[in-house]
Amino acid sequence: MEIPYAVKPRPDTGLYNAKLGIWLFLASEVMLFGALFSSYILLRVGADPGTWPHHWLNIWLGMLNTIVLIASSVTVVLGWAALKMNQFSRYRIYQGITILCSLIFLCIKSYEYRDKFHHYELPLKNGKIFDGHIVPDKTTKDVITLEGRQVDLHSELMEPPKAGFVPEEREIPMADIDMKGRPLWMFTYGPWHNTYTAIYFTLTGLHALHVIGGAIVIFMIWGPLAKVWKEDPERYTNRVEVSGLFWHFVDLVWIFLFPVLYLL
Repeated sequence: MEIPYAVKPRPDTGLYNAKLGIWLFLASEVMLFGALFSSYILLRVGADPGTWPHHWLNIWLGMLNTIVLIASSVTVVLGWAALKMNQFSRYRIYQGITILCSLIFLCIKSYEYRDKFHHYELPLKNGKIFDGHIVPDKTTKDVITLEGRQVDLHSELMEPPKAGFVPEEREIPMADIDMKGRPLWMFTYGPWHNTYTAIYFTLTGLHALHVIGGAIVIFMIWGPLAKVWKEDPERYTNRVEVSGLFWHFVDLVWIFLFPVLYLL
């Protein structure tokens, strides 16, 4: 039994089944990310003055990732257009660039995550706070070495250091840290650090999972399932189009994430 409208469009919607299905799925994705973005806005608007971080993220890395994803959206369209013109080899090149862009994006995001998990905010028993990145080679069981700055008030950490600031390297004995019954890793800038890092890791982590999922689907169509092109070119082209629609959505989400998290 042949499934109807697997390739040809339905008369009632003008879309073939897979394309109708992806649009319905993307509608649910809009509601998911819409709820998270709304939560972010409410949390930020409701934050007390001086308690919301500004410019904690590397804007240039975020901009580079934005350019990478926009470029990947262009190559997805070019790959689909190449199939429409019966240029399979050119499609393979364009879609290969798309997969490469996804890997570059994930590598940059992994670097940003690693930076946060090596960034500590240590409350000292003298009432001051030392904030900085760990120096692994000089850190021992009894002494943690950080490169950063010391402040008197937590609110000072909400703003980036002033221009011309030079980080100082400090060896801090574990006995001088006010641990408050928590393990040392709890003082890193992970999702447990504060509300901002919690929503940052939630939004970007969920987005990264979508990038991984989209890249896997695109790779499977590009590689192991490429034989479908010889058997049914139109159906193969439709698969590429559907995966491309999902990829455009993933890129669009990042275009909103970049200014909200990195610039505002």
